[in-house]
Amino acid sequence: MPSDLYGSVRAPGRSRLNPASALLCLCMFASGACGIILEYIQASLASMILGNAFEQWAMVIGLMMFWMGFGSLIQAGISKERLVYAFIGIEIALALSGGYSPTLTYMSYGYTSHYSLVLYFFVSVIGILIGLEIPVIIRINNDFSKELSTNLGNILSADYIGSLAGALVYVFILLRFFPITEAAFLTAGMNFFLALITFIYFTRKQIIRRNIPLLVIMAATCVAVVFGYMNNRRWQVTNEQSLYDDPIVYSKTSQYQHIVITHFKPLDEIRLFLNGNLQLCSTDEARYHESLVHPAMALAQARSRVLILGGGDGCALREVLKYPDVDQITLVDLDPAMTTLAATHPLLSRLNNHAFDNARVTTLTGSGISPGDFRQIYQASSDTKRKPADQWHMADQWHMPNPRHVAEVRIMNLDADKFLEQVKGLWDVIIVDMPDPSTPELTKLYAKEFYLKVRHRLKKNGIASVQSTSPYLAKESYLCIGRTLTSAGFFILPYHENVPSFGDWGWFLCTRKDWDNGLGKQRIAELEFSVPTRFLTPEVFRSELVFGKGMNQSRHTEINTLLFPVLLSYYNHESWLLEY
Repeated sequence: MPSDLYGSVRAPGRSRLNPASALLCLCMFASGACGIILEYIQASLASMILGNAFEQWAMVIGLMMFWMGFGSLIQAGISKERLVYAFIGIEIALALSGGYSPTLTYMSYGYTSHYSLVLYFFVSVIGILIGLEIPVIIRINNDFSKELSTNLGNILSADYIGSLAGALVYVFILLRFFPITEAAFLTAGMNFFLALITFIYFTRKQIIRRNIPLLVIMAATCVAVVFGYMNNRRWQVTNEQSLYDDPIVYSKTSQYQHIVITHFKPLDEIRLFLNGNLQLCSTDEARYHESLVHPAMALAQARSRVLILGGGDGCALREVLKYPDVDQITLVDLDPAMTTLAATHPLLSRLNNHAFDNARVTTLTGSGISPGDFRQIYQASSDTKRKPADQWHMADQWHMPNPRHVAEVRIMNLDADKFLEQVKGLWDVIIVDMPDPSTPELTKLYAKEFYLKVRHRLKKNGIASVQSTSPYLAKESYLCIGRTLTSAGFFILPYHENVPSFGDWGWFLCTRKDWDNGLGKQRIAELEFSVPTRFLTPEVFRSELVFGKGMNQSRHTEINTLLFPVLLSYYNHESWLLEY
């Protein structure tokens, strides 16, 4: 009978999976799960730091596959006697490089200009190590398996099944409940555990010897992984502060995005960032939100029912609530963490004038939308000072002097695209206040298919207002949004305003009727705002309709669709270059 390297005998005939092969298959299952998680972590990190998720995910996965192929080649240089030691060393190296890569990459992002080199260095190292894993385990298991086909089938199936398990764990557990640095250390802990159980099993079977240097290395790795896990959140705060000019007063990663609030106390300046991108600054946000909301509200023939898509910070809602003839407001924002923060954080709730006080919050995770009841908001008359949020209660609203009905408000945490698919009814005014189209998930909310749904939910004489990036710094993106709105059947009216924190910023007013008819021109000429504003006046709005020579001209004709998201390329490659 043939004997293997370790003295075991492979008997002819059918045999059950022996303990060593079972252990190696379990190790392959776990390492397959850890490998795919580490790939996803690196791709997510690249998307967060370098932007453009489509490209970064493709580049990182492609680059890791390349280095995995390189790792598969160099494993041939490992002698048969050193295979088990090599596997233990691979798992130790994965634990250290995979665990610390997000922290060190993020640190380089904050303190150096060479962060992309650091990022791709870790992508390459982890790719090589993952590429070494599979052939090394196959070679080890070859001495415990009867047939090559059985060996390959067991190991490769364990790897593929483990990859699926890892993907599920990443999407439904790690991505939802842990910051990316902590997810990396949890995965590193599993890699170290694989090294530990492999060492224990093969030393007990006397297949490998107890190696004092290896024991010291394993002990040091364990300490390093535990130490990193215990301190990663503190390091994240320290590293993150270097990315922002003002002190961070709130930082949290929700299921959908990373939210940061900074506060510069000498000027009482509040800034909100999502995934590192500035969303609003308290010193000039009125320029943005008043331009977004009030032209549509003032020009609308009716404004009883208002729909806000996005706007989780509550500032657009604050402006809509100024109109006493608004009966119902529905605000749809995907992230419940954002709307909860806007309702409860003292700085953000002060900024939105406590717009979420007593609003009905509905978190929808199913496939249907039920009408439900609206919660009424009451507001004191103008001669009564509004109470802070922590002193405002439904129980005492009836005791306010001269309360007046403001609106029935419902906050729905649901994807705006799915909401428009499922909801019934029409709105007088629709305000689309989405973040810029910097990712595939956001770009679909600027697609023709999405705007068609907006149009179908708009009343015949209704008006929609759409946030549309910068017509100066992102000219082709702005014009592409306009072309896409037109292709969806809207008549558009472009306008823009200087918002110092962002630069020249643009919007589109959209109707189902031609703006060039006499009624549209007449309403704009006679426009008045019936509610108080801090910046916008009728004269300012009419000046916002004026663009410089060539600003609304483009050589491009493409529109943005789900299957051809050209806007993503415009925004990430042709914007912010000061070419125009």
